[in-house]
Amino acid sequence: MYLSRISLINFKNYDQLELNFSNKINCFVGDNGTGKTNLLDAVYYLSLTKSFFNALDTQNIRHGEDQFLIQADFKRDGLDEKILCVVQKNKRKVFKRNKKEYTKLSRHVGLLPVVMISPADNSLITEGSDERRKFINAVISQFDREYLESIMRYNRALGQRNVLLKNFHRSGSYQPDLLEIWDEQLIQLGDYIHQKRIEFIRDLLPIFQQYYESVSEGREQIGLNYKSQLLEKDFRTLLRDHEQKDRILQYTTAGIHRDDLEMSLSGYPIKRIGSQGQQKTFLVALKLAKFDFIRKVNGFHPILLLDDVFDKFDANRVKQIIRLVAEHDFGQIFITDTNPERIKNILNDLTIDYKLFHIDQNGVQDQT
Repeated sequence: MYLSRISLINFKNYDQLELNFSNKINCFVGDNGTGKTNLLDAVYYLSLTKSFFNALDTQNIRHGEDQFLIQADFKRDGLDEKILCVVQKNKRKVFKRNKKEYTKLSRHVGLLPVVMISPADNSLITEGSDERRKFINAVISQFDREYLESIMRYNRALGQRNVLLKNFHRSGSYQPDLLEIWDEQLIQLGDYIHQKRIEFIRDLLPIFQQYYESVSEGREQIGLNYKSQLLEKDFRTLLRDHEQKDRILQYTTAGIHRDDLEMSLSGYPIKRIGSQGQQKTFLVALKLAKFDFIRKVNGFHPILLLDDVFDKFDANRVKQIIRLVAEHDFGQIFITDTNPERIKNILNDLTIDYKLFHIDQNGVQDQT
């Protein structure tokens, strides 16, 4: 699978732009703030129906405009896929595949998988468990539509249960039969999600360890440990044991929405003992493992997006990462960097097709 052409209108800093790509490596070079990352985000949008960086769709509309449009041509399993995304202020987002509009955006997720590696990934280590659950959900959802639907249904049921707990507190009355309705939904959906997460971490770990060894040249030992309340008790017992606490706090304190992914280096939390370089290597290896995992499940390559990931790496490690993704049949790759000479020197050493685009205040120029 690869992206052959993209067209942007009023997306972020671009008023109008059309580019054709190599089916192997595409590099965007230029100073910070020129819009390199925005191009990667447009590709991400076409896959996941949302931005990697901005939670609100309207935040991606060019300043002073009322809408943005992204159109693209993909090649998937030998067939053409034409994707259109339109976001207008105060209107419903429109997503079309081959001119046919989706009734549910979730049906598009997984069709054109991508993996983004970005400096923003550092939140996986530094922020709370919510970020790590999002990572797990994003990977599994790109190859398992039932999992994605289950997550959406679980979150809706969780929201309704929390509303009910607040109503109990406000009214001073308690109706356990009403609470049980949402408990049953949470248990059924939560048990399924929990099992899928166990299987995912079990299968991802050896792939992750292999990539970390390749990128770090085998100097450190790393680990991923799935943490869940459901590993200690079944979900029904958890809800029963936490019922009084939930009524006092007015929200649900037990369930798979509290899960976490423990990231370790040499047996200790990487957040606490890992240097910036070690943390960055950890995250790059984790995302490459995510890529390989999706490839093996789907039977074809996702698109790989590398956004300024070489900022804190020395030249040898940069070369190692580029060679790793270029020579191990990774499919199509998009790279941004502020150092054109670094990218040119590395790519010239590789016998692989590529395109090089320079971005500045005058726009985007193909310098291949």
